[in-house]
Amino acid sequence: MKKLLTAIFCLFFLGIFSLLTNAATSNENEVIFSSLKNGSSKDLAKFFENGIELNINGNQGEYSKNQAELVIRDFFKKYPPENFEIIHEGFSGDQIKHYIGTYTSLGESYRILLRGKQQEEEFRIYSLEIIKY
Repeated sequence: MKKLLTAIFCLFFLGIFSLLTNAATSNENEVIFSSLKNGSSKDLAKFFENGIELNINGNQGEYSKNQAELVIRDFFKKYPPENFEIIHEGFSGDQIKHYIGTYTSLGESYRILLRGKQQEEEFRIYSLEIIKY
């Protein structure tokens, strides 16, 4: 009986921990997606890795977090957001996540592919592609 109660107790706390982790990830996703929808490079850059790979319409490169924020800020200035919508999300293991979305600006559509990984309690973006289609 004591072992059963211990097992139930452990499962209860694992369930609570899982719910809290999913809630934190959900809040991060909301901030990331709203920063793309609102054109906020500053808010988006909070989730960048210290080194991030960017590909904007074929112009590729590795950037520091600060440099990447400037590149994204320039993109948002040239192509102000009208809308952003997630069309797919996927997971590879527990830590690697990717999101595919459609960004609309000046009547044109862009495909956004965002790749990141969960590190401890934070989601970090290590790759961002913005391709006009």
